Amino acid sequence: MLKFILRRLAMLIPVLLGVSFLVFTIMSLTPGDPVEMYLGDNYTHEAHAAMTHELGLDKPFFVRYLNYIGNAVQGNFGISYSTHQPVLAEIEARFPSTVILAISALIFAIVLGVLLGTISAAKQYSAFDSASTFAALIGVSMPNFWLGLMLIIVFAAGLGWFPSSEFSGVKSLVLPAIALGTNSLAIITRMTRSSLLETIRQDYIRTARAKGVKEYKVIIKHALRNAMIPIITISGLQFGFAISGAVVVETVFSWPGIGRLLVETIKLKDMPVVLAIVLIIAVSFTVINLIADILYAFFDPRIRAQYKTKKV
Repeated sequence: MLKFILRRLAMLIPVLLGVSFLVFTIMSLTPGDPVEMYLGDNYTHEAHAAMTHELGLDKPFFVRYLNYIGNAVQGNFGISYSTHQPVLAEIEARFPSTVILAISALIFAIVLGVLLGTISAAKQYSAFDSASTFAALIGVSMPNFWLGLMLIIVFAAGLGWFPSSEFSGVKSLVLPAIALGTNSLAIITRMTRSSLLETIRQDYIRTARAKGVKEYKVIIKHALRNAMIPIITISGLQFGFAISGAVVVETVFSWPGIGRLLVETIKLKDMPVVLAIVLIIAVSFTVINLIADILYAFFDPRIRAQYKTKKV
């Protein structure tokens, strides 16, 4: 297991290098002068030339990229062009809000998705199953920015039940979490249903029923646990998508997270902040999937047996 974890962490290095190089290239090719924005009202030709040299923007592309990677490895992501503050300080102030939103959206998606998927599988071809499948299809097809706007119109502006923007307590978390988690909810519901239907057709399930075990115990204790492997996989992926998908939802709800910060800094061509946020999203995505892989062993004893056999 330790070798597996180390191998997966080693794979993170080329991923981060590829992502950073791609974003660095795109930001370098986009029009706009970050030095002019950095100087603001203090702009002069002399100050522009001095600041360009100070920021290293007068150096060749690959030299600038290698310098950035060398500093980033040491934990130095530079200074924001727009706020003149350390990039890490900017991100540290916003990242917890994004994590809270992503976790809330995933909890909403997993709890409701597993529940609906389990009931649909247990009552296959029933009216509930058909309605659940249809709702899941709509949820998968629905853009989260459109859903967010509809939620604001109905539940914030219309009924006044929830605030429409900013963070002001638990109530302000409800609408953005639903907007961000609905797509994941639909996917987890469909995955739970299909995985559980495959599991309940196995011989050991028929044996449990033949022994007189109550149906709800057969579904929850025997079938659902063995059907959790693909559900864990898709949940890990969805958490990664929630971190990255928060860019749109945070903008719609004016949520003070790194997604909204990313949109703001892209407009300003604030390369240090953009690069740092993209790298953090890439790391989060990879680490979350690693955690999902480790959880496999908890839910599937066959995987634990494989590791023990290799160890012996």
